[in-house]
Amino acid sequence: MTSPYDPSGVRPVIGVDAGTATLREADHLIHGLLGRLAPTADVFACTHLHRTDERRGTTVSLAVADTDADAVWQELVTTLPEGAGLALADRTHGPAAAVDGARLAAAAPPDSGRAVVYPGVRHLTGTVTAADLLDRTAIERLVVMGAPAAELPPATEVMTQDHVRPEWRAGVLTLTLVPAAGGLLAPFEVPNPTPCCADHA
Repeated sequence: MTSPYDPSGVRPVIGVDAGTATLREADHLIHGLLGRLAPTADVFACTHLHRTDERRGTTVSLAVADTDADAVWQELVTTLPEGAGLALADRTHGPAAAVDGARLAAAAPPDSGRAVVYPGVRHLTGTVTAADLLDRTAIERLVVMGAPAAELPPATEVMTQDHVRPEWRAGVLTLTLVPAAGGLLAPFEVPNPTPCCADHA
């Protein structure tokens, strides 16, 4: 599946700083926002950790289709709580400190970020194969912790636990896997303490 950050398909990225402190809070924010926004095309929604003297928490980026950008922006302006910051190219909204966080989030993909929502994520329930991960979703690379150069056979089984959070690494959406029970593999990030917002699925 083609990444939206290929030169032929770059998308606008909206940065959001709503004061979320943890990955769990940011995941809930993403699912809540997308449930209300209902964009017409696939979205990449990522979390970004910030650890500075001024800001310790998690921001969000939403990569949307050009045709959705204005509508999503307007909806975010009206639905996000007071004090939240937004950034989209030269447009900003909110207090200066929150806008600074939103700008960092908007500038992060595809060099960094943890993807919560991305094309094909709904297919990733139960146990799937390595081929499913690469062919049916936007995930482009699978890495096994401790054996980064290993080539996984397409039929390799991966226990998703309904919680698959790949990361952007130098423009490539990459999923890190670890050995799991029964000779299977599983995503490095486990559902606890950042469960998958099942009520929003």
